[in-house]
Amino acid sequence: MRKPRDLDAELKTLEDKTKMLKNRKVRQLGDLVIATGADTTDIETLAGALLDLGELKDQVQAERWRKRGAAFFRRHARGTTRGAGGDDLGNAPDGGGTATP
Repeated sequence: MRKPRDLDAELKTLEDKTKMLKNRKVRQLGDLVIATGADTTDIETLAGALLDLGELKDQVQAERWRKRGAAFFRRHARGTTRGAGGDDLGNAPDGGGTATP
């Protein structure tokens, strides 16, 4: 005879995993906000930028941003920070792009 499955224990495990993944997502978002200097930007400006992003039709630009974001999280997962040598995409240490406020 087969051993019965403990559905309550399996459900509890899945709930714990879901909570862990949500917490990690929030932590990554916070790390991103701090690393980009967006924590010093007012909320209205951030909201406007995100709204523009949601309306983005330029797929080339969107793919560039996606790759840059993926590189940020890969670098962050390794525990390294951006140093004098620039970032993973070959950008200069001075940023070379838009300045953070």
